[in-house]
Amino acid sequence: MITLSSRVEFSSEDMETLKDLMRRWSSCKRYAYQRLLEGEERKELKKKLQAMFGLNSRYVDDAIFKAQEVLKACEEKRQNPKKVIFGGRGLFEKLKKNHLQGKKREELKRQWEEKRKYRLYSRGDRSKQGNLNIRLLFKEEGLYLRVNVGNKKWIEGKVYRKVSREKDKWIDFIWSLQVAEKTKKYFPYSVELFIEDSKVYAYISYEESIPQVVITKDSGVIGIDANASPFHLALAEVSRDGNLVSYQSISLHELIGRKREQREYIAWHIAHRITDMALEKRRAIAIERLKKVSKGYRGDGRAKLRKRFQQWAYRSILEKIKVLAKRKGIEVIEVSPSYTSVIGSLKYAPIYSIDKDIAGAYVIGRRALGFKEKLPVNYLKLLSREEFIRYSLTRLEEEKEKLKQRLKEEKNIYKRNAFKKELSKLNKDIKLLRKELESLESEPETRQPADLWKEQVREEVRTSYKLWRVLRVALTLPVLGKSFNRDFSPLKTLLVDWGRSVRRLAPILGVGAMASQMPPASAGLPEEAGYKYTGQKCSLIHFC
Repeated sequence: MITLSSRVEFSSEDMETLKDLMRRWSSCKRYAYQRLLEGEERKELKKKLQAMFGLNSRYVDDAIFKAQEVLKACEEKRQNPKKVIFGGRGLFEKLKKNHLQGKKREELKRQWEEKRKYRLYSRGDRSKQGNLNIRLLFKEEGLYLRVNVGNKKWIEGKVYRKVSREKDKWIDFIWSLQVAEKTKKYFPYSVELFIEDSKVYAYISYEESIPQVVITKDSGVIGIDANASPFHLALAEVSRDGNLVSYQSISLHELIGRKREQREYIAWHIAHRITDMALEKRRAIAIERLKKVSKGYRGDGRAKLRKRFQQWAYRSILEKIKVLAKRKGIEVIEVSPSYTSVIGSLKYAPIYSIDKDIAGAYVIGRRALGFKEKLPVNYLKLLSREEFIRYSLTRLEEEKEKLKQRLKEEKNIYKRNAFKKELSKLNKDIKLLRKELESLESEPETRQPADLWKEQVREEVRTSYKLWRVLRVALTLPVLGKSFNRDFSPLKTLLVDWGRSVRRLAPILGVGAMASQMPPASAGLPEEAGYKYTGQKCSLIHFC
């Protein structure tokens, strides 16, 4: 959908007629919105509103359509539809302030009334020469906009639009209108009129002709992953057989501190850069099916991270990428974002020596090509070891006690939120490992590790991402040493050489988390598990 703006000039008499029509249509829209909230049906409402506001059936139908759009927007944003203010909440809140008087108050009131009262919309219709109520006409003097004001009367206003560049979409639109007039093969276009600063403007929207998709995922994809820390897009070029070809990052720091119009310009520039790259490399584009940042993770207690989330333009960039890709004949595949970062950081970041963000983009690309991500065999062996799960659980419980102490000592209420979020996440991780430990303890001791895993994955819950969740919890903090880690290279030895890594990734007797799990001296720990008894407590030796 392409939307073009233009200015329309009416005579003073026609202007008053248009304002009256706009007031009635805007009132019809607000009334329809309230009735829709009460549960009235569209068909019954349509008949009642025609007589009430003196509008034809098409105008009334369009008013109901716009009211339904407002309701739908509230549902998507999870806002209370009963608190919608037509005309803009910002202006309304300013007008409520008692200290505003005189010319400033009158100016704000005029702006609010223009947004609230002076709106008119008409949907396009191919069978009605493009639009029934508001139609564009060619005359000797130029282009005119004809508006149906009822009782078989019309008013006309001249359309003005400056063309600033050769590739302006307005040129293509006017050419298409002229062709339609000659061939009588019309196309639908919607028109929305509004008044701003006592001038009439028009938004004209129409469906653009989309070329056939010529670049598909059969030739490979470019996976895109967004990240807030660091604030950038990670791109991974994936061949059709699922191999990593190349990768790069695009910084989004230019968006921070910019105005909305500036962020839009930068977002379009980034979208053009990505689609041009896909066109040059003849690759399709794979993106996450991501709507918005989760309410549970918006950087509470971390000022810098929260500021980045406030400038979050990922959804806007994705929409622009999809629009430009369609225009250039590039296929766009949307995939589920579930555990792409976890799989990438634990499976591919160590092997390819890339950061977790590039690895996440690589997983997105592979998922778009239809590849399934299985746990490496060595990870499965590790998760089948009860002693390792016990160690990881104890390590997490130690970290929990440290967090509780830091939370107790922190006096800043805002900074306490960050500790509370981290503590809540840690409690979930501990609960997950306890369930995993219970499942291991319930299995027969004579069962081999591989058989244990096969038995577990027969359950529906184990065939999901639960194993990846357990692996992330068991490795990230206990093995890598931090709750948030960007260096996953120590896992490479575990993935490549199990015999070597199991001796290093094991509770060796010393001081640390395995103190409560230490067996008696006579227990006789198996050499395969990597234990060595010295008569002291146990700890974990990390990778070299």
